[in-house]
Amino acid sequence: MKITEIKIRKLNGTTECDPEFIEDRVVMPIDVYPEHRPLQRAGLPRVDDTHVSVEGIFVQIESDEGVVGVGGPLLGEHLGQIIIDRLAPMILGRDPRSVELLWDQMFRQSPDGRLGDTLMAISAVDCALWDLKGKAVGEPVARLIGGPTRERIPAYASMLSFSTDDLGLVRERASEWKAKGYRAQKWFFRHGPGSGNEGVDKNMALAETLRSELGVGYDLMFDAWMSWDLPFSLKMVRRLEDVDPRWVEEPLMPDRLDGHTELRQHTMIPISGGEHTMTRWGFKSVVEARAMDILQPDIYWTGGLSEALKVAALASVHDLQIMVHGFNNPANLQFSTAMSPSLTPLQENLVQWSPIFQHFLKEPTQPVDGDYLAPSTPGMGMEIDPDKIESETVVSA
Repeated sequence: MKITEIKIRKLNGTTECDPEFIEDRVVMPIDVYPEHRPLQRAGLPRVDDTHVSVEGIFVQIESDEGVVGVGGPLLGEHLGQIIIDRLAPMILGRDPRSVELLWDQMFRQSPDGRLGDTLMAISAVDCALWDLKGKAVGEPVARLIGGPTRERIPAYASMLSFSTDDLGLVRERASEWKAKGYRAQKWFFRHGPGSGNEGVDKNMALAETLRSELGVGYDLMFDAWMSWDLPFSLKMVRRLEDVDPRWVEEPLMPDRLDGHTELRQHTMIPISGGEHTMTRWGFKSVVEARAMDILQPDIYWTGGLSEALKVAALASVHDLQIMVHGFNNPANLQFSTAMSPSLTPLQENLVQWSPIFQHFLKEPTQPVDGDYLAPSTPGMGMEIDPDKIESETVVSA
């Protein structure tokens, strides 16, 4: 089997969605500057009162035996250009089933730009190769990498873009998603060091409201999206102890491993992170610094499924849990289905965003009664639905 063509497909369509669904945003590192702190609504283009325009960019790898692998959606056309200009010449004419060989060669030929955008492009190609490999043998990728270890994987409701100021609405939303079968929720703090003690109080009002509404024993997690400094983090974890969160995510910038290590020494709350950490070597530094209790690589950023499997092996050696970041449900589900429940007990579902990210798929992956079901379709579950495409542009190599 040989790779004959690589395409970057830019798809456009329309989906049913409240155009005002972005009610709030998470705290951001730039918020230390007051002029950047107000809410900035960067929603999707409105079609009418109930629909928005959706764009999806996918890499498609075709073979001489008619088997096609798909990866994506990519976070921007520039990633597609990297694939066409730099990666496609490396893999055209090669056997797509030799995933490890192709990953190693793509990575080794990109030493100057091996992280960031280049690694995101490699990640997408890697996932498309795994999709093709699974389809070629008629098996879900989870089975090729050792699964399934279980038939149902508990999901947690990730509440990105929901309002956190209206605490009455917070209560309603929390109860609503608990009633849907979710046994865990992650909410996003809005305030950081730039907001001072008032920001601490507002964050705590959110946390205490959620604990009151959901009850003792219900798993609650909180995300600070790299936006706190160490003094603010220490204040927050001291006050959060009584709320008993399952974890606090990305309190500090990812390169501040020393700060993460010190923070862990001052709290019993598990510290998680890693969505912005790339490759097994990046996570090796995290582990050696004893900086985190839970690792959260993003499969489409850290180097693809091939690299995420190596990070998982590293985590297991050090008795750390690994719960992949949630932008690509199909790839994440293949991964989680093949992991030990003790290593990967939960999988994220971005409840507002995952239907949008998966709009162009024939079979979007969504939890049922709070659980993901082990995948059964061949490949990664990446089959584009032509009926959802209203327009398309293609660049080929």
